[in-house]
Amino acid sequence: MSATQDHPYHLVNPSPMPLLTSFAMLALVVGAALFMHEHAVAPYVLIGAFIAVIACCYFWWREVIREGLQDHAHTREVRTGLRAGMALFIISEVMFFFAFFWAYFNASLFPVLPLDEVWNIATGVWPPEGIHTFDAFDLPFINTLVLLLSGTTVTWAHHALLERKNDEVIKALWITVLLGVSFTALQAYEYAHAAFALTDGVYAATFYLATGFHGVHVMIGTAFLAVCLVRAYKGTLTPEGHLGFEFAAWYWHFVDVVWLFLFVAVYWWGA
Repeated sequence: MSATQDHPYHLVNPSPMPLLTSFAMLALVVGAALFMHEHAVAPYVLIGAFIAVIACCYFWWREVIREGLQDHAHTREVRTGLRAGMALFIISEVMFFFAFFWAYFNASLFPVLPLDEVWNIATGVWPPEGIHTFDAFDLPFINTLVLLLSGTTVTWAHHALLERKNDEVIKALWITVLLGVSFTALQAYEYAHAAFALTDGVYAATFYLATGFHGVHVMIGTAFLAVCLVRAYKGTLTPEGHLGFEFAAWYWHFVDVVWLFLFVAVYWWGA
């Protein structure tokens, strides 16, 4: 058979990374479940699985970067397909948060029924009696400003990249990553000083699920941008080849928009 490729599409080379990543993520979920049940081996399983996930991400992403830079496999058709895949992924994440918002508004606007005997909510009273909510214009507002500012700095980095100003790309990405870390630190401080716990009713459950999963997305996005920062230092981000950075910017703007909905619906209206 001829080894000549007469089409613009990328046929991925066999790799063990998808399988290894699946096992690592399964171990992470098992470790988290053991940790919640206070099993003695839980910390070891959780830490080991987390390290395995990070390692799998590193080696798998390295393969993808090499495919684009060294193998020149990211043709126009391949880039179109990758963009479509990232767009569908973000849409799936939108639906993920839509479920949380649905649960939150369903509990607040149409209380009672299934769990009424467990988490009783007086009609027209939200949040439920006994719940002391956060001041929306205290830490939540500061975090809103932090994320909005990070959205401008990641856009700055993108424009600098298109203009081949790598020093500005590095500066803007550093600011964005530090803002992402700051958001996570402020949210951790907020959780540490919360007047209610996850098990304190339907408000607490929906609050922590929605804001907590958003916090996880911020951490993922921060790591995503940190990888782009390393690539900027290595000079592998160019106007002609920066799909990874483009997707990181998409993801970060998605995180920004979700937080605006959370701030308005949960922190301001919900309080």
